[in-house]
Formats: sequence, C-alpha cells, structure tokens
Amino acid sequence: MIKTISIKSFKSVEYLEIELGRLNVFVGANGSGKSNILEGIGVLSAAADGKVNDQTLLQRGVRPGVPNLYKSAFPVPTGRAPSHIWFSGKAEEVHYDVSLNNPLDDPSPAWLYKHELWEDAKRKLASRGPNMNNPGNKEVGIAALKAVELAEDDPALDLLRRLQSYVIYTPTTPVLRGVAPETQPRHPLGLSGGALPDAVDELLNRVRKKKSPFKHIEDVLDGATPLIGWAKDFEVGNAAELYLSPAAQMTAKVVAFTDRFMAEGRNVLSGYDASEGALYVLFLAVLAAHPQAPSIMAIDNADHGLNPGLAKRLMAAFAKWILADKKSARQFLITSHNPAVLDGLPLQDDCIRLFTVDRDNFGKTYARRVVVDERKLKLAEQGWTLSRMWTNKLIGGMPDV
Repeated sequence: MIKTISIKSFKSVEYLEIELGRLNVFVGANGSGKSNILEGIGVLSAAADGKVNDQTLLQRGVRPGVPNLYKSAFPVPTGRAPSHIWFSGKAEEVHYDVSLNNPLDDPSPAWLYKHELWEDAKRKLASRGPNMNNPGNKEVGIAALKAVELAEDDPALDLLRRLQSYVIYTPTTPVLRGVAPETQPRHPLGLSGGALPDAVDELLNRVRKKKSPFKHIEDVLDGATPLIGWAKDFEVGNAAELYLSPAAQMTAKVVAFTDRFMAEGRNVLSGYDASEGALYVLFLAVLAAHPQAPSIMAIDNADHGLNPGLAKRLMAAFAKWILADKKSARQFLITSHNPAVLDGLPLQDDCIRLFTVDRDNFGKTYARRVVVDERKLKLAEQGWTLSRMWTNKLIGGMPDV
C-alpha cells in the first residue's frame, strides 16, 4: 500500500506531504487545490510509467498543462521560478522520487526527467541525475525499464505498479446513462463512467458462475436503508429490448432497474430513465468490487447529483466495502463538497482519513488531516455532527464568505 505522497512546486502546491489510508476524503473550498493534489499524483503516476506528456496525462484523467501553469509561480526572494516539479511515493521501506523539467520559454511535448530515484532499504533499483555522464534519453523514465528485472512478488515492484495504475475518475451523468460518448475509455470503467453496463454485467456474471460474490448488492437493494430504495433488482439488458427511445441509444447494453412499486410489465427502467443517484451508486460499487479496477484511484466530485441522505449512506457503505476488501488493499482519494459525506465516514478506523484543504495567506495549498480528538468527541456528545463542524468552520476547509 502507498503510505505517503509528496508534491513540490506543482501549481498551487509549494510543498505537500500526505499520509494516506485506504479511503481518503478531501474537502475544501472551490479553488483550494483539491484537484491539484489529485493531478499531482497523476503526474507522478505517468513518470513511474516511463513517459510524461499530454497523452499519458490524459490517460490518467489529468488536465495537460504548459510549464508556465504546472510550475508554481509563487514569488521567491531570488525572483526565479522553480526549475522543476517534484513528486514522491513511498510504501514500507520503498520509495520512488522524480523531478521533471520543461523550459518555460520553449516547452517541449514531453517533460524531461531531471532526477529519478527508486530504492528500498537495501537496493538502489534505478537512479539518474543531471550530473551523470550518460543520463540516456531524458524523455524516458529509467524505473519503468528496470521494473522488468524484478520478481512479481517484489515489494518495490508493487509500489511502482500501484503508482502506474493511478487514474482520476470524474463521472458525468450523460456518460453514465449511456447517452454521451466516453472520451477516456478504460477497463473496467471509463474515466467519465463509460462502460458501466459492461462492468456491472461482468460482476453479475462472476456471481452467476460462482467465481466471486458481489456482496455490495445487499447494500444497494436490501437492508433497512437500501441505497436504491425504489428498486427491487437490477440487471444488464440489450438496449433494443427495453423501453428506450432509439434516439437515446448510444450503447448496445444498458443497466435496467426493476421498480418495486410499479405494475409488472411496466416496471423496468433503463439507466437512461432511472435516477442519476442510482447510477452513481453502481459506479462506486463497481470500483470497489471489480477485480480489474486500479489499485489506487481518485474520484473527483464523487457527491455529484446525490441527495445528502444518499451521500451519507453511500459513503458509509463505500467505506465498509473498502475495509472488507483485505486482499487487494485498494486505495481511494475522493474530493467532495457535500457536508453529508463526512457523516458517513467511520473515522475511528485509521484506514479512513479525512483531510481539509485550504490555501494560506500566500495562496499556497495545504492539507490537514482531521482526527477524532477529545474536543470533537465533546462536540459530538452535544449533538454536533462532523458536517456541522465543517460548515461552522471548526475543522478547516471552509471559505470565509
């Protein structure tokens, strides 16, 4: 598992070090730098994979940017902007560090590797610097090339592969419904939520073949407070066989929900007609359950379109799904603007972490972990929820407006 991520001189981040858990939720004002943190990790991911350019960044959901925008532009005593951007990822006794450069006045399509270091407590697996006699092709990362020499169960390789797998999902309702194309396709889900029916179908087929359970269905449909209370079942069907206008058909498969209240024969709704909240529930359930989902991923604005009550219950269920997955130890970074999300977080478990993101008086992004201390417990005894503490500016991450 990745323990620590560090970012330096990237956009609004002058320097930031974050100790990650399994589920990491970031809240803060618009423009505080939450997305910059996610994208900084995306640049680190591309570097670990051996190439940093517009294509490799877009594949990870990172907005490509010119050096003038990527390199921090905070005033410094010398008057000189930083010459490079720097990132680091650490696991137990393993770390990968990289600095990248690209001239401000004559930028090239690919960022150049300035420093690169991949090592554990006993080995220096890959190393390069500007003073090396033969640094090789500076557009290509050394660590990604050296990775072929390591055994599959090597912890150092696990760190590099986790970094390489990182992507940022930004689900949108039209793509989830299947009425807008996915511009960033990926398996099992596109970065905008494309291929949701195919991913759900894969999971349901695994259940039918008894290869693995899809236990999340219990939280989605059953229990005292199901996440989709109006549905008694869902499946994946052919678009042509459902009550769906031909003008709305963009994919061959669609998710179909059976409404528990409507009359038989007229109670099947496609993803096009169902509530967007139901689609977001399935989207998160797939990412938590699918065996081929990335080992570390971000979801930007995960609360989009969700009623506060559903946002709270979904986050509580999502945390439960993640903690139950002991084998893959997937890690999630989520940004949110919905206060109710905070009330669904079991912060008493150290694997679940909440961070507030702000900008200081100089405009620099910083993140502070919110821990359950004696003061917050006393407030909770007086009826204060975590969401109320946030909106009343008691834990940070709330603008002065």
